[in-house]
Amino acid sequence: QVQVVESGGGLVQAGVSLRLSCVASGSIFSINGMGWYRQAPGKQRELVATITSGGSTNYADSVKGRFTISRDNAKNTVYLQMNSLKPEDTAVYYCNARGYYSGAPLMAFDAWGQGTQVTVSS
Repeated sequence: QVQVVESGGGLVQAGVSLRLSCVASGSIFSINGMGWYRQAPGKQRELVATITSGGSTNYADSVKGRFTISRDNAKNTVYLQMNSLKPEDTAVYYCNARGYYSGAPLMAFDAWGQGTQVTVSS
């Protein structure tokens, strides 16, 4: 099994910054990509940002220019730098990791963390 753990959320004022971290661990042979998603109460989960092991990124339009995703492949870790936070950024942020398990036969995984709460006050 693969474990994914997020950290770094909190309660902050609008306009400030937070940095989220996510670490994947367990029976991992390789990770192809990692990403961040968020879900507000009563809303569906939405993509925030993704990054491949090669460094290619994509972002939701709502966070472009404010959020930056990065990764450390050697540590199976992904980060989300969130600047100029707005009340509408308030949500539970979830980390996702995709790759292959160690061992044979080769099997893919798609693992999710438990989420970290980000609350932005106006």
